[in-house]
Amino acid sequence: MDTVISILAIVIAFSGLVFVLREKRPRATADADDLPTDVQALRAEVAALRAEAAGALRHLAVVRYDAFAEMGGRLSWSLALTDDAGDGVVLTSIRGRDEARTYAKSVTRWSSEQELSPEEVEAVAHARAARG
Repeated sequence: MDTVISILAIVIAFSGLVFVLREKRPRATADADDLPTDVQALRAEVAALRAEAAGALRHLAVVRYDAFAEMGGRLSWSLALTDDAGDGVVLTSIRGRDEARTYAKSVTRWSSEQELSPEEVEAVAHARAARG
């Protein structure tokens, strides 16, 4: 009699385990009509985020150099900051013995109306290459 009760208890426990495992399994019977709406909403959100990110100043490059022969340590620099279209700014700091001068030049479509120094041109080229 104890053997029968033990076997019955094992069968009931096994049945309960199978039931629990089946309930935790993902169901393939999701409402198919809801899925396209959700996917379309996500696609629209991703498109909006991409459009917003395209206008962000996210491509940058720094070129360090010695502007004067008597100055070492490459303390002068040019920094290009652009968006995906190549619009942005080039910032330059030229370090001399007694002073430092800083310049800002606007960049439109990877070029500037103001003449760029060779280092500024190099910084813009590196920023353009960094956009992939």
